[in-house]
Amino acid sequence: MAVGFEDYGPDCDSMRITAFLDIPGQDNLAPLARLEKYAFSDNIFNRQIIARGLLDVFRDFSHNEEDYLTVMAIVVRLSEDSEPTVRTELMEQIPPITIFLQESRPNFPTAFSEYLMPIVVRYLTDPNNQVRKASQDSLLILLEQGLVAQPDIENKVCPILLDLSAPDSDDEYKVEAVNIICKMSSIVNKSTVERLLLSRFCELCSDGKLFQVRKVCAANFGDICSAVGQEATENNLIPKFFELCSDSVWGMRKACAECFMAVSYTISPEVRRSKLSPLFISLISDPCRWVRQAAFQSLGPFISTFANPSSAGLYIREDGTLSIRPSSPCPAAKIANSVLSSSEEPAENKLETFTEKSSVNCTASSSSAQEESSAAHVNFGVNQIIFNQSHNAGPFVTKDIKDCEVNSYQGMNSGVQCADDVFNTFLYWRPPLPDISQDLELLQCKTEIHEGSCSMSEVLCNNCVASSEIKKVLQSLQEHMDDPDVQAQVQVLSAALRAAHLDSVSDYAVKQNEEVNGDHKEDAAILDLETNTVNESNLSSLPSQEEVINPSPPTVIKNVELEEQQNGPSKVLEADENEALLEEDKSKLQDIIPQPLLDQYLSMTDPARAQTVDTEIAKHCAYSLPGVALTLGRQNWHCLKDTYETLASDVQWKVRRTLAFSIHELAVILGDQLTAADLVPIFNGFLKDLDEVRIGILKHLYDFLKLLHADKRREYLYQLQEFVVTDNSRNWRFRYELAEQLILILELYNPNDVYDYLRHIALTLCSDKVSEVRWISFRLVVAILQKFYVNNANSLGLNFINELIVRFRHCSKWVGRQAFAFICQAVVEEECMPVDHFVEHLLPSLLSLASDPVPNVRVLLAKALRQTLLEKAYFRSVGNPHLEAVEETVLVLQTDRDQDVSFFATIKPKCNNIRITSLEKQN
Repeated sequence: MAVGFEDYGPDCDSMRITAFLDIPGQDNLAPLARLEKYAFSDNIFNRQIIARGLLDVFRDFSHNEEDYLTVMAIVVRLSEDSEPTVRTELMEQIPPITIFLQESRPNFPTAFSEYLMPIVVRYLTDPNNQVRKASQDSLLILLEQGLVAQPDIENKVCPILLDLSAPDSDDEYKVEAVNIICKMSSIVNKSTVERLLLSRFCELCSDGKLFQVRKVCAANFGDICSAVGQEATENNLIPKFFELCSDSVWGMRKACAECFMAVSYTISPEVRRSKLSPLFISLISDPCRWVRQAAFQSLGPFISTFANPSSAGLYIREDGTLSIRPSSPCPAAKIANSVLSSSEEPAENKLETFTEKSSVNCTASSSSAQEESSAAHVNFGVNQIIFNQSHNAGPFVTKDIKDCEVNSYQGMNSGVQCADDVFNTFLYWRPPLPDISQDLELLQCKTEIHEGSCSMSEVLCNNCVASSEIKKVLQSLQEHMDDPDVQAQVQVLSAALRAAHLDSVSDYAVKQNEEVNGDHKEDAAILDLETNTVNESNLSSLPSQEEVINPSPPTVIKNVELEEQQNGPSKVLEADENEALLEEDKSKLQDIIPQPLLDQYLSMTDPARAQTVDTEIAKHCAYSLPGVALTLGRQNWHCLKDTYETLASDVQWKVRRTLAFSIHELAVILGDQLTAADLVPIFNGFLKDLDEVRIGILKHLYDFLKLLHADKRREYLYQLQEFVVTDNSRNWRFRYELAEQLILILELYNPNDVYDYLRHIALTLCSDKVSEVRWISFRLVVAILQKFYVNNANSLGLNFINELIVRFRHCSKWVGRQAFAFICQAVVEEECMPVDHFVEHLLPSLLSLASDPVPNVRVLLAKALRQTLLEKAYFRSVGNPHLEAVEETVLVLQTDRDQDVSFFATIKPKCNNIRITSLEKQN
């Protein structure tokens, strides 16, 4: 064995492994010959060392073309080594060698494609599992770094993957190949994936031989969808996704539930609403508990894909935080066009940053690691029927109905929501309505009274025809009574039916009376009577004020005679009960997301869910709530208000903690009015909660308080001192966080409030037992002093300075005197007060520390004078009356008996040295 090899071991990566090649005269061989000798030695350990040190070998020999080719030939021969460990060592070195060659060799693409790429591809079919794993990792690294040329990807990598994933391929190779296909799909370009790999992936999704293959496909389905885009996803992948969601193996269905949000982001809003929503409901009601768990955990993220940030009046900054967008009016005429538009890019893609960073930081607010398994068996009855119908019946709407929808929506939600952002359930979530526009036109024609002489019998006949036509229209609408907009139409038409009936009876009575009395009216009188009848008919066709305020349940309106017979006290009571139920249900209705999805989300607070699904389900609900609230928008907050209050009073502190960490994001979404009405009471409750919950609101205390009105914000001044007291006194990070937040909060209050309230908290924190809390509190003190002088509250600043001198300069403990030196240094660094005020009120007390008996105090004084004060232009100016006193103090400190004090008083700052050197060079 070669000399020196005994010193090398498996942990010798820190040294240069091939240093033995530089030993002159060893074996009387040249370095390259020596390399070849040990690369093909009978000793396995020698070959491992060579394989592990190949990067050093290339660094030594790549400068010479002939030597470089010799080394490359040795690598190719070494790749055929019979020992798996040698091949593994070699494959692990391929990525760093490739990166080095790319930087140092002008002919890198050709050399890599000719020598190294074939090794990587060949090792994908190596009989040893460890070697294959190393080659797979290396291939993905090379692809991520962009080191593999496009021709090599299409002509070398993809063909071998297609061969390994073929139906007749070995099972183990097939699983590994589909893994690589899924992982590389997000790395290579879209065209390559779509042309070469997509069809094979679809075949693997239906692999009936190995469930492991289908499971890999299901787990990575979202990545494939993102790689190929919307069109290919909807045409090729969605049918396969339906198959996997109904797979007989529950692991497949669980994997589909976990990647549901990624799939939803890729497709159009129409497909998301009509196909994925009912599919997701089926997963929520899956018989397997683990599938239901995964589905409920993904429910909130899936709902967030329906979001349109513009509808909430928000946008996402570059740092991932939410901000309020100034509102701009949108023409109401664009509602129908924006609803039915399918060619535009889904607006939900714009929300991806929020769901990934929030919450929602979506989140947040906001990590996926906390998402743990949970689910529940759900019976959804009528909602499932609606889903099934909507799955088969696409968006269908006539022009008249669209206009009707625009008008009715504006009437109910005037000024609440921008018209471009409205999505009306009337258009999608029920079977297509019959086109009644022609019926309405016929009705209008038949109810008109023709001018000229018209007999009473003709009027009566026309009214009867009108009544029959109205009844036909009502019958065509009865099967759609679950829609509130249809109910409104039925109420109007029912009123018209009643008016037509009453007019007919009235006209017939007048005619009979005229025949009995034998009164023959003049033509003018008849014309007047007919005109009055027409006016009364037109007026009676409109709903009365009482009907508008208390509309009767539309389902009981079948014909006027039956309604009149049943118009008793019991019917009135039943109507009132139905109205109450409708009002209660209406409070949960919205038109942004499919209603059954929202119903399932709201049910996550049901205690039965924790028993049948997962004890953590309420936590998942709380975690996703900001994202769901952003999706619904502040105009639909009423749908979530009760759920939020239920979560805020949950017995599990983890649930309340989750809400506490995201309450500031929710406040941005809801705006100041809803925040003051609904979130402030919750916030006040969190203030008195456990420390584990309080830390959530403390970390974002400034973010929440700045959203409140000044008068409401001022109410918290006194409560801020409650944060100083913790359940566990050792929880010093709680107090550290308080000091950091107070530095930010200072801008929210006027100097008088800061002096009366926040000053006491700062001084208390400055006396904390933990040094980290004290040092950040000194920064808080400096910020308070700056607050006073910036706002011209000099008297408050002077009072505070005197208090600092008494409290710290004359403190009996050296820690307090050291703190005074640090505060003075920070005051000069931040320039938070006029220099003349500093030299008059603080400098004398600072210089007096030179005689302090404790060296630690004098060390900090030396740093403050030498590194900060003497660096300021004011103290360097010639003729400064205070410069002499400072320099004398520095000279005293330079001769101090303590070495540390003299060292810091003598050493010059680096920046000062640079400045002096540059001046000397100029001179």
